[in-house]
Amino acid sequence: MANSMSLLIFLSLLAFFPFCFCSKKVGGFLYPQFYDQSCPRAQEIVNCVVAKAVAREPRMAASLLRLHFHDCFVKGCDASLLLDSSGTIASEKRSNPNRDSARGFEVIDEIKSALEKECPLTVSCADILALAARDSTVLTGGPSWEVPLGRRDSLGASLSGSNNNIPAPNNTFQTILSKFELQGLDIVDLVALSGSHTIGNARCTSFRQRLYNQTGNGKADFTLDQYYAAQLRTGCPTSGGDQNLFFLDFVSPINFDNSYFKNLLAYKGLLNSDQVLLTMNQESAELVKQYAENQDLFFEQFFKSMVKMGNISPLTGSRGEIRKNCRKINT
Repeated sequence: MANSMSLLIFLSLLAFFPFCFCSKKVGGFLYPQFYDQSCPRAQEIVNCVVAKAVAREPRMAASLLRLHFHDCFVKGCDASLLLDSSGTIASEKRSNPNRDSARGFEVIDEIKSALEKECPLTVSCADILALAARDSTVLTGGPSWEVPLGRRDSLGASLSGSNNNIPAPNNTFQTILSKFELQGLDIVDLVALSGSHTIGNARCTSFRQRLYNQTGNGKADFTLDQYYAAQLRTGCPTSGGDQNLFFLDFVSPINFDNSYFKNLLAYKGLLNSDQVLLTMNQESAELVKQYAENQDLFFEQFFKSMVKMGNISPLTGSRGEIRKNCRKINT
């Protein structure tokens, strides 16, 4: 009887332990406690540097959030975006979505330098990007979440992938959705993650077409509020001023909230890729309305989608490396 009871307990434990082990992990090999033993202050250090950077320049929060997004959509979340051109590497920084646009690299460098002093060759640049994106969201008033960690850094980059995989401001709704689906993301993720445009800026060149010649007929986009369009034209002429900056969310440009979705309902989305969420698909339009009415609902889905995006093809185990310098592979 005692032997039978022992066997029963043993089998029960076998069934239970895998569950406990897996429940700790989020997204396969990634889990929030990854650096608890190897670098206990890792998240504290990242948060400290990001907080100082955002305090100096509020726009930096959106820039850091965008780096994570642009990294994950090319070869997965592996910090390939951070690599400079050298030898056989053609940097993704030279791609159309990133050239003269992607920024915040010096903040990532500062974080990496601090982490290398604390725990050398331990915290990956890919994880730094994920943590900086979360902290940037929180610092501007958005939701917080536990970031699954354990990514490793790539040994290469993909300039063509950066040019082809990252949604562009003038893409059609279906093209944008297809690019999300290619990464394993769905329409809910698309709308929720687009809500990150509640902070940050866009250049005149990113939306000029909407102001003057949206469909090739010499007229403005009819889905853009005419008074808002007139305001935009004062700083975005038909030629010149390509780098002039405009708030993506003119209502609360440095606060992470749901004003972005309210702007879409008023036909005051800055980019074509923003406004089509309301005008070109019934399911996405319904999500826009829900998030405009309920900020908590938007926040909840945003962090779920951020975790999901952060789990796109991570390098784990012995794949890739932990870079000493985020801009170049180890030699």
